[in-house]
Amino acid sequence: MNRQEISASIDIDASPSAVWRVVSDLKGMGERSPQCRKMFILGRRIGKGTRTLNINHVGWVHWPTNAKVIEFEPLRRLSFRIVENRTVWSYELQELPTGTRLIESRRAPDGVSSVSNLLTSRAFGSTAAFEDALERGIQRTLARIKAEVEA
Repeated sequence: MNRQEISASIDIDASPSAVWRVVSDLKGMGERSPQCRKMFILGRRIGKGTRTLNINHVGWVHWPTNAKVIEFEPLRRLSFRIVENRTVWSYELQELPTGTRLIESRRAPDGVSSVSNLLTSRAFGSTAAFEDALERGIQRTLARIKAEVEA
């Protein structure tokens, strides 16, 4: 059974515009995420409808995914749906008196595809173990974004 949502947040001592510059730079995702090694933007601009080809890895296992940006609200929210497993990854920015709260989440509003769950179980032992690793990865990604923005 998959978790419906995996999320974490971090407070960043910077304006929403400074945080947005980093979050909306999908090409840089491979430098921030421990799982996503590279995002290739298919097209010129990032916005609603933009498609990406992603190269992911955990340990020795590498796999490609395709994504489509489904929400793009500058300074507020960026979400993309992974075609292969139907999950939605989001970054939400909330302005604070002292900076910005950044929330990253992976939701499965339509469930995770059975093919994805089968492959995850075979490659990583179980979907629970994989999702636990996703949660740790989200926390690491947020910490890297914070460090980058505050530097």
